[in-house]
Amino acid sequence: MKACRSAAAFALLCVSLLLGGCATNGPVSLEAVREFADASAKLGGYAELSHRYRDTYEREQPYLTPSADRIARENDAKRRAVYDDFVTLQKTVVLYMQTLSLLAGDGRYDLTPRLDDLGMGLQANAESGLQQRHIAAYMGLTRLLTRVIASGYQNRSVETMVRDGDADIQALLEAMISITRLYMKTNDNEKKTVLGIFDVELPFSVKNSDRMLVTLAKVHYLSKSNEYKMIDQRYELALQGLTKVALGHQKLRENLHNLSREEVRSMIQRYGSDLRKIRDNLGN
Repeated sequence: MKACRSAAAFALLCVSLLLGGCATNGPVSLEAVREFADASAKLGGYAELSHRYRDTYEREQPYLTPSADRIARENDAKRRAVYDDFVTLQKTVVLYMQTLSLLAGDGRYDLTPRLDDLGMGLQANAESGLQQRHIAAYMGLTRLLTRVIASGYQNRSVETMVRDGDADIQALLEAMISITRLYMKTNDNEKKTVLGIFDVELPFSVKNSDRMLVTLAKVHYLSKSNEYKMIDQRYELALQGLTKVALGHQKLRENLHNLSREEVRSMIQRYGSDLRKIRDNLGN
């Protein structure tokens, strides 16, 4: 009898130690992953800057000479031809992050209607910087999203989503960063065109009869100058945000089997926090 009691006590001790170990390790917390994915999906700036890039000609046209206007209209047609592709890139990245957030959370909602927003595909374009590898990454990510969302997220986890999607999401984020730099270059050219007129003409407007026009011109110049300074800041913030998303996802991929570690959760939380600060500064 005593031997039985000893054996029972030993068994209870083993169970207690086992449960204690489980309680200590606990389930993997994915709250940090969900917060990072949410912040990545809600990061603003790129859509607004894409719209601004498309409408460059409308802003610069009043300041163009007839000869410059012809070239500007040709450039306007090229920008409008690639605009839909640029927007499709963003929608794909956003949908991926929304799907990742859903897998990391407790809620379940249907993202199937969003699949229709992805479009029919992209076109490689030397001027825009979109290359065949970006097109391939887009196709790979859309296939992954279609498969995961259409299946109701069955047999899918954060780990498999990040592992399967990392290479493609990195390629698309790289493309978006390159495109944002194209936006910056286009904006610099516009700024030189618009402000350049005032820089050239104002010094020669010295007649008293021109005083009112000169005053109005200076006010307009100051307004446009401030506008461009604000836009320049938004480009920088958008680049910072896209870079943070890429780095954060890279860290997720590198630590897929260590998501329960406190240092990993803290690192991912910092990326999410940084993205929220950037979003707040963008005003989105």
